[in-house]
Amino acid sequence: MKFKYAAALATLTLTATVTQAQNAPPQGVSATEITLGSIQDLSGPIAGFGKQSRLGMMLAVDEINEQGGINGRKLKLIVEDSAYDPKKAVLAAQKLVNQDKIFIMLGHLGTAQNMAAMPVQFEKNVINFFPITAAREMYEPFHKLKYSFAATYFDQMRNAVPKLVKDKGAKKVCTMYQDDDFGLEVLRGGEAGLKTIGMEFVEKTSYKRGATDFSSQVSKMQASGCDLIVLGTIIRETIGAIGTAKKSGYNPTFLASSAGYTDLIHKLGGAAMNGLYATMTVQHPYLDEASKPIQFWASKYKTKFNEDPTVFSVYGYSIVDTFAKAATKAGKGLTTESFIKAMDTMTVPSDMFGSAQSTFTATKRLGSDASRMSQITDGKWKVISEYIK
Repeated sequence: MKFKYAAALATLTLTATVTQAQNAPPQGVSATEITLGSIQDLSGPIAGFGKQSRLGMMLAVDEINEQGGINGRKLKLIVEDSAYDPKKAVLAAQKLVNQDKIFIMLGHLGTAQNMAAMPVQFEKNVINFFPITAAREMYEPFHKLKYSFAATYFDQMRNAVPKLVKDKGAKKVCTMYQDDDFGLEVLRGGEAGLKTIGMEFVEKTSYKRGATDFSSQVSKMQASGCDLIVLGTIIRETIGAIGTAKKSGYNPTFLASSAGYTDLIHKLGGAAMNGLYATMTVQHPYLDEASKPIQFWASKYKTKFNEDPTVFSVYGYSIVDTFAKAATKAGKGLTTESFIKAMDTMTVPSDMFGSAQSTFTATKRLGSDASRMSQITDGKWKVISEYIK
């Protein structure tokens, strides 16, 4: 009899424990707060990007909290620095996931950095939401915790390279790319695009992350007679490659991916950057050309941070804004599963910044594969094409 009573009591206790666990809020969600995490480069080679995206996120978080939060919960944003180093990204992810116990990872910057950090997140059921990288690995292979918003570097180059070859009448195409996951995606996309028009790269040359001297790479491409160069580069590498070429009197057409689409290129590189093409998904918000809604938004940004916003500020702001829409749709009982359910029926319309419409389903985790091209003219990026798919 005592055994039966003890067994029944144990069963009741186990059932109560399971029920409590099922009803308990997920990691990073309390009655009053949702904790968000992000990893940015705040001290490394693309700290300009990281600092801008962080400020964009902060502005969005502040606006949401000023309006009462999401279903009664305020947002708390914790940002860690990776210095654009995959090893440091892992340490940052471990802190955010295990110590800070974030609900979701937002806008993590960098391809190799995301690849290194995602296993840490997925072990604790933490979604990787809209990483600031256009690598295919951000949504492939499929994983329920992956959501990506930008046309991939592969698709950007696959579409843009043959178009520019035809527009410029290019005969020989070369590529210079960063020797990592990001650079390889640009390379492969360029190869796929050239294949559609019966061409291939005449010269392929790479560099290590953090390199500052590109004279040997440029010399190789010049010796090969290339008149179009596809750049798998970011800020200083783009400036360095173009500057090195022009100093030697070598003036091919240069095409970068969205990783090179930033005002820092023409601000730091000066007049030598005029003529550079790049793929992009969101326009840089030049205030003297902006619509009234963007001017109002930019005014708030500048008042808060004492600097003008950039395209990476827009990325950060838009990522938090989309998260907020999905979390609101998920309802008061926010969980990872309810958030996924909300996202999988989401359509995000084109916004004031000119982004393409995005859609998500249970099997479609890339919002849009559309991109377009811009060119630096008179020290500013000018959009020169419609969205290409």
